[in-house]
Amino acid sequence: MQVAIVLYPGFTSMDVIGPYEVLGRLPDTEVVFVAEHPGLVLNDLGSLTIEVVASLDDVPSPDVVVVGGGPGQLDQMADGPLHRWLRKVDRTSKWTTSACTGSLVLAAAGLLEGRRATTHWGGLEHLADFGATPVSERVVIDGHYATAAGVSAGIDMALTVAGLLVGDVAAQTVQLIIEYAPEPPYNAGTLDSAPAEVVESAMGLLSARAT
Repeated sequence: MQVAIVLYPGFTSMDVIGPYEVLGRLPDTEVVFVAEHPGLVLNDLGSLTIEVVASLDDVPSPDVVVVGGGPGQLDQMADGPLHRWLRKVDRTSKWTTSACTGSLVLAAAGLLEGRRATTHWGGLEHLADFGATPVSERVVIDGHYATAAGVSAGIDMALTVAGLLVGDVAAQTVQLIIEYAPEPPYNAGTLDSAPAEVVESAMGLLSARAT
């Protein structure tokens, strides 16, 4: 099984590394990072790079596609080589997936029209701009599409897809290996649970990153 993880400048690292840690540990699985322009791809914080050796043309028929989000997603919304590749590989993929605002890239490529989908809370309403139905859930499955909410939800999405691909025992084995049993010290991980001052602070930071 081949898993293709899409990278572009300005990606959020955990959006792709979380699913990589899960899917890359499945049996008989090859993970390849793919980009329109191979080479060193810099993340949104400007302090981490991943070297991509595969171009879009080098990966014509992956079994699973993962698209992460991040501020750089804004530069991936116009129709072009990435969108054309996504539409092509989607015809044969077992799963086309996203984490965070990566679902907006899938939606802009026309893949989520009429589908239920989720994304980071800061961009949820924009899914409707592309004909998708926004759903405020951590992981949403619709057909062979699996979309995750913000950043860390990509791990949940990958575990969900892993279970559907190779069975619950194998997926739970990976969960145990990576010791994914979150017990956050704060209850501020959603808009509903976060204090108002925290929501205001987060919105301010996100607005600053988008400019």
